[in-house]
Amino acid sequence: MQPPSLWWTTLERPVTARPALDQHLDVDVAIVGGGFTGLWTARELLRRDPDLRVCVLEKNVCGFGASGRNGGWASALFPLGDEALLERCGRVRFIALRRLLQRSVVELGECARDDGIDAHYLRGGTLTFARTAAQAQRLRASVTWAHENGLADDDVTWLGEHEARERASVSRSLGATYTPHCARINPARLVRGLSDVDERLGVAIFENTAVTRILPGRDGASAQVVTVGATVHADYVVRATEGFTPTLPRQRRTVVPLYSLMIATEPLTASFWEEVGFSHRETFADDRHLIIYGQRTHDDRIAFGGRGAPYHFASTVEPRFDENDTIFELLETTLRELLPPMTGAVTHRWGGPLAMTRDQMPYVLVDHATGLASAGGYTGDGVVLSRVAATALADLITSPDTETEFTALPFVQHRSKRWEPEPLRALGINAALSLASRADRSEQAGAVQSRAARLLARLLGPGT
Repeated sequence: MQPPSLWWTTLERPVTARPALDQHLDVDVAIVGGGFTGLWTARELLRRDPDLRVCVLEKNVCGFGASGRNGGWASALFPLGDEALLERCGRVRFIALRRLLQRSVVELGECARDDGIDAHYLRGGTLTFARTAAQAQRLRASVTWAHENGLADDDVTWLGEHEARERASVSRSLGATYTPHCARINPARLVRGLSDVDERLGVAIFENTAVTRILPGRDGASAQVVTVGATVHADYVVRATEGFTPTLPRQRRTVVPLYSLMIATEPLTASFWEEVGFSHRETFADDRHLIIYGQRTHDDRIAFGGRGAPYHFASTVEPRFDENDTIFELLETTLRELLPPMTGAVTHRWGGPLAMTRDQMPYVLVDHATGLASAGGYTGDGVVLSRVAATALADLITSPDTETEFTALPFVQHRSKRWEPEPLRALGINAALSLASRADRSEQAGAVQSRAARLLARLLGPGT
C-alpha cells in the first residue's frame, strides 16, 4: 500500500513491498519505522560499524508516512521559534545549531548524490512573502532580530516590493524575506532510494510488519519488539514512528498528530513560469499564521500544502483523515489567489499526520540502561532534522561516552512534557487552529495585529 501523493507517481518503478517478518530475530539495533529517521539512522549506524546487525520494521512500505508525503522542503527550519530557542539554549548553542542545520541542507544533497539517489534536489532557497501590513511588520522585524543575534545578511535578508517581484510575482506582495538555506526535493524518491541504499549496506528491512509493543530490556535481558508475526530481541530499539507514534501503547500524549494536506497541479506552461517567476525553483510561503508552503517541482507543477485540518480527539490517526474536501478546496482557492495567472488543473490531493511535542522541541532520546531510543517531534520540519537526529542517535549508540557536535545539540536527550489529557488536548489545539484562522482573516482585512493573533501568541508562548 502506498499513499496517493504526487511524489509516488514519479518513482521509476512500481513499489513492491518487501517480505514481512515471520520468524524470531536477534540483532544489535532494531528500528521501528521506515521513514527518514529510521532509514538515516540505519545508514549512519552501518557507516560507523559495518558489522552491526540492524533491522528496520515498517508497518506498510518504507516512506509511507510523512517522509513520502511532505512538501519537499529540505530546509534549515526548526520547529521552535528562534527567539524562544535562543532564550532556552543561549547564544553560543543557538548559533551552533543554526549553522549545523544550514550545513545539513547542503550535506543532504551531497549524501543523496553520493548514494546515487536522484531526489530532484535543487537548492534555490525560500521566499516568504508579506501580503498584509501585519505580515510585512513581522517579517522585517524577524530579519532585524536575526541580524542582531548572530545571523548574517547572507542567511536571511529582506527584499523590498520591487526586489521580491523580480524573483516571483505573487499577488498583493509587499516584499519578502529570502534565505538560501532550503532545497526543493521529491521526498518519495529520496526515502525510497534511501531504503535501497540501506539494503545494500546490509540492513534487513521488513515491510508489512506491524509492531504492537516495544519492551525495555531488564535484568540483563535485551529490549524487545513484538510484531504481529514474530519478536525481535535487540541491544537497542529505536522508535522512529513520528506522526504514527500515538498508535503505540502508552504513547498518545507523547506527541500529537497534526494533519497537513497538499494539492498538486498539472505541469504548467513555460509562459506561466515566465510571468510568475521562481526561476531558481525557490520554495515559497507567506507569513500567515496558518502555515502554507509550496514548490515548483522538477516537471513544472506546483505542489502546495498547508495546515488547518482539525486535530482528532485522543490523538487518533486514521487513513480517512488524510483527505478533507474543505481543506483541499481552501488550498486550491489560496493557491489561485496567490498566483492569479494559474489556469491549470489540480490533479493530485493528499495528506497525512506529522508529530508535534508539547514544547515544540524535537527529541533524540537514548536510554542505555533499557536499550530504548527514539527520535522525532519535527512538526513538519523533518526532512533535514531527521538526518541530524539520526546522526545523533548513531553517535549515542555506537560511542555513548563521547560527546560529538550532534550529541551536544539542545534537543538531544531532551524530554518534552506530555500533552494534556483529553478533552483539554483537543480543546486547546483546535482553539489554536481557530485563532490562527481568525487572525489571518483579520490581518487580510487590514489589522496590524489582531486580537486573535495576540491570544494565539499567549496560547502558544513567545517565539513560536
